[in-house]
Amino acid sequence: MALASSFMDESLAGQLLLASPSLRDPNFERSVVLIGVHSPDGAMGVVLNRPSELTVADAAPALVQAIGDAERIYVGGPVQPSSIVFLAEFLDPTPAGLLVLGRIGFPTPDADIDELSRATGRARVFAGFAGWGEGQLEAEIDGGDWIAQAALPDDVFTDTPERLWSDVLTRKGGSYALVARMPADPSLN
Repeated sequence: MALASSFMDESLAGQLLLASPSLRDPNFERSVVLIGVHSPDGAMGVVLNRPSELTVADAAPALVQAIGDAERIYVGGPVQPSSIVFLAEFLDPTPAGLLVLGRIGFPTPDADIDELSRATGRARVFAGFAGWGEGQLEAEIDGGDWIAQAALPDDVFTDTPERLWSDVLTRKGGSYALVARMPADPSLN
């Protein structure tokens, strides 16, 4: 446990958190969360591997110009599920409000859609987000619910979200690579 406590002295912003196999909360089972904000007051992130059936045109038509109408909306987490979270790789950081991984981040709340479409390359839209109160995420990590791993830009915008959890665990290596091959229902093993 001492390793987790010393690890938590650093911000997890820009890191991935992978749900451990023991985490059975249906909101997070086998999820991969990109942490956007992590401070002593709490943490916020978005689940990267939960695409919904809705498209941007269906749920966020104002963003069609910036992201395209056929792109799917992702379920970012259980907090404020009717809110929209825009995550992008910025070519021009001017409209970026918070960069979390290189040029990847969140736009300023007042960013203009025209400016966003010119200033961003890849982008993704999320409904809701994942959030933790003061000390909550640290307690969950200490309890073994989450596995931290450095994020890569291609993780954030993966074309195969259904494989992201196992792909990142495989990349982490060692015993995590074995966990990556576990069936979702261990009784089927």
